[in-house]
Amino acid sequence: MSSLIEPKTRRLLVVDDEYFNYEILKAALTAKFDVSYADSGKSCLASAVANPPDIILLDVCMPGLDGYDTCRMLKHTPETKNIPIVMVSGLESELEKKAGFDAGCDAYVVKPFSMSVLLEQINTIV
Repeated sequence: MSSLIEPKTRRLLVVDDEYFNYEILKAALTAKFDVSYADSGKSCLASAVANPPDIILLDVCMPGLDGYDTCRMLKHTPETKNIPIVMVSGLESELEKKAGFDAGCDAYVVKPFSMSVLLEQINTIV
């Protein structure tokens, strides 16, 4: 008897204080990923430690713990330090991008973006 083994679905965590952004990303990415949501840097840290995703899409501008600080904390936490992070932001200056990479992100995508550009970045690092 032969059994088919389903390929593991990759888990993607979207971190954004705007739920609408999560809904758009989930609709576009759910065919390839098991997409979950955190609405703040603090909830991202808790979620990523409890159930580590394969990749994190992290908004930069959030109240409280912003994306840069969240990224630094993720990269300095043993359970999450190896999770790839794509920062997603409307901030497009070279200084902002540098701040993202200095914080530890693996890619920085500027909003608005095409889904193909985002998927290309994701596929490059996962």
